[in-house]
Amino acid sequence: MAPPAQSHRSSSPSQPSGKGEVSDLKSQLRQLAGSRAPGVDDSKRDLFKKVISYMTIGIDVSAVFGEMVMCSATSDIVLKKMCYLYVGNYAKVNPDLALLTINFLQRDCKDADPMIRGLALRSLCSLRVANLVEYLVGPLGSGLKDNSSYVRIVAVMGVLKLYHISASTCVDADFPQTLKHLMLNDSDTQVVANCLTALQEIWSAEASTSEEASREREALLSKPVVFYFLNRIREFSEWAQCLVLDLAAKYVPSDNNEIFDIMNLLEDRLQHANGAVVLATIKLFLQLTLSMADVHQQVYERIKAPLLTLVSSGSPEQSYAVLSHLHLLVMRAPYIFSSDYKHFYCQYNEPSYVKKLKLEMLTAVANESNTYEIVTELCEYAANVDIPIARESIRAVGKIALQQYDVNAIVDRLLQFLEMEKDYVTAEALVLVKDLLRKYPQWSQDCIAVVGNISSKNVQEPKAKAALIWMLGEYSQEMHDAPYILESLIENWDEEHSAEVRLHLLTAVMKCFFKRPPETQKALGAALAAGLADFHQDVHDRALFYYRVLQHNVSVAERVVNPPKQAVSVFADTQSSEIKDRIFDEFNSLSVVYQKPSYMFTDKEHRGPFEFSDELGNLSIGAESAVGTVVPAHRVEANDKDLLLSTSEKEEIKGPSNNGSAYSAPSYDGSAVSAASQALSELTILNPSVPGLTPQSSLAIDDLLGLGLPEIPSPAAAPSPPLLKLNSKAILDPGTFQQKWRQLPISLSQEYSVSPQGVAALTTSEALLRHMQGHSIHCIASGGQSPNFKFFFFAQKAEELSTFLVECIINTSSAKAQIKIKADDQSASQEFSALFQSALSKFGVP
Repeated sequence: MAPPAQSHRSSSPSQPSGKGEVSDLKSQLRQLAGSRAPGVDDSKRDLFKKVISYMTIGIDVSAVFGEMVMCSATSDIVLKKMCYLYVGNYAKVNPDLALLTINFLQRDCKDADPMIRGLALRSLCSLRVANLVEYLVGPLGSGLKDNSSYVRIVAVMGVLKLYHISASTCVDADFPQTLKHLMLNDSDTQVVANCLTALQEIWSAEASTSEEASREREALLSKPVVFYFLNRIREFSEWAQCLVLDLAAKYVPSDNNEIFDIMNLLEDRLQHANGAVVLATIKLFLQLTLSMADVHQQVYERIKAPLLTLVSSGSPEQSYAVLSHLHLLVMRAPYIFSSDYKHFYCQYNEPSYVKKLKLEMLTAVANESNTYEIVTELCEYAANVDIPIARESIRAVGKIALQQYDVNAIVDRLLQFLEMEKDYVTAEALVLVKDLLRKYPQWSQDCIAVVGNISSKNVQEPKAKAALIWMLGEYSQEMHDAPYILESLIENWDEEHSAEVRLHLLTAVMKCFFKRPPETQKALGAALAAGLADFHQDVHDRALFYYRVLQHNVSVAERVVNPPKQAVSVFADTQSSEIKDRIFDEFNSLSVVYQKPSYMFTDKEHRGPFEFSDELGNLSIGAESAVGTVVPAHRVEANDKDLLLSTSEKEEIKGPSNNGSAYSAPSYDGSAVSAASQALSELTILNPSVPGLTPQSSLAIDDLLGLGLPEIPSPAAAPSPPLLKLNSKAILDPGTFQQKWRQLPISLSQEYSVSPQGVAALTTSEALLRHMQGHSIHCIASGGQSPNFKFFFFAQKAEELSTFLVECIINTSSAKAQIKIKADDQSASQEFSALFQSALSKFGVP
């Protein structure tokens, strides 16, 4: 461990102020090395403690290596341990010094005290110096035959360390066969367990190049070996029992009799106090009985009580791990656990992560016999002071409603949530009522009667507001104020930052227009005009599509927006059955806790889209001192993980996954549509002001809806040459960037195409940083690797202190760049966007 820089040291009693103090330590140790005076060991202890403390805080005390070795000639085991710790720390970085330790370590390996023999052997094997391998073979051979079980335990693991230093030396010394003999004959179970661990690792590594090693690895899974371990399993420690159970899980029984023999041998392991042993046993039982349906179901019944006991008797962390496995079993066989639903009720003193998992389990076990009790309990949680748990409980009620046939009482409870006058309760309930109406349109009258009393001004969350707008569009005939509520929302279009809400608003006002045209005519015109001028690509495209389909044929527009619909019978599951089966195969592992197969969080290529929060530790912050250079400053600290992105902003850039109009709703009255169709199809005159229209465009639509707006920009046109001038020497510190990003709204969000030359040039992030800096656009943070790169840029106007902040995510496989811009002066965002796009388009072009 390298010492810290001298400038960072502070003078304190526990830290030397210079080389002089290390020299003093060296001279004092040398004086004590050959002394046999009374109390000399106590003096050595004080000096050893000081050396170890200096070494621990990163101070280089390798200068006293020789003196420490000379002082090791003692029978004091505490001094021995400290000396071994010191030697192990410096031997690897100073191989030459390690040679000084060989003699005294080999001498200690023959000490009369087995504790010293074991410690010396462990230290000798921990030196991990390749040119000292020849000195390990003899002590290891003696250690494997030692009378003390402690020495044998250390020696077995020493063989594994030797294998990783020099595999050929380990195999040539025939240590694997010695370990095999110990594994099958040693009386100490810890020695046996260590042998099993070492042999599994050695033979697995050697199997690819040696047929003998491959045969030996297969022999570990033979019936005699497996049953030898199972018969002795009660003698093993908890760790060793888990090791044996994992080995047994890989064994393939020859017939059902062997399966029952194994289960009978391990029956009492289900009552073990250690959760790891219980889960390993359950995994083995489940795997053995997969092909025996009746027995498999009996296993579920048998393991239920041990698991529920572990949940209630352990720490919150253990409860969560066991609950995760129980949740997996509940998802596979909910009927088995339906009578035990009360075990999943939340306790007041449980942490939030345990409560959340219990709510998911209550949702999974709900059926016709226990739904009323479960929903009653969940409704109590809706008033919980823990707001996230209150939200989850409301969602749980909604999920139960969507999977049951008799929902009378549940609908009443959901409508009661809307009357609680709590913002977050209202928001969650609105989303659930929308989904409920998509599956059960017959409840529309009861739901709409309550929803109609909710003021849109009191609903601020994007998903809830989108759900309310969807209902206003679908049920505008039953909600008398629907056109006027939609009109007020359109008047505040510019204040609505969520693209999801704006998309739903466009669709809802179109639906309302076909049902109540006179009252919605003005609102539809304003919505289409605002949508055509919207900077968000999806919103603009939807508004343009609606305008064009109206201009083309009003009857077609009616069939597109208000088609006959059927109730949704089943909502899509977030996980496929293949993924769930894969997780089940990895029972008793982190896959169950994470609720995803191991390859999804161990293989980087399967981790999914680039997420800033996941890769934050790899993002470096750069400060530019001059054009053409990038000078790294420092990395983002852990407490900066909330930098730049909030959940709502992530949802905004993604947009909605589905248009709300694509789902169930009651039938509509076509008479109003026919009246609108007649009014809209009378005149056909060109209106060149609306982008994308042909000479056959209908002026009747423009006049009727008030769309004669020549100032609407055309996003399809190429951007005009930017007139904005940027400061080439702009400076912005990371703290200010963070603060501005949190405070400023998103003024522009677009997707650009990256040229093939740019994709080819983007092998590392530095190339783009230098290129953009040449255009006075500076990078403050960057990260990721192919195909996903992420950058945060900033720029400043040349004439004034007005700053632009940019988040840029580039996917080289799709050759697309997603851009979000925030600005002090939002009126200049479009101009800056054109400049940014122009600079990006030139990247990689010679």
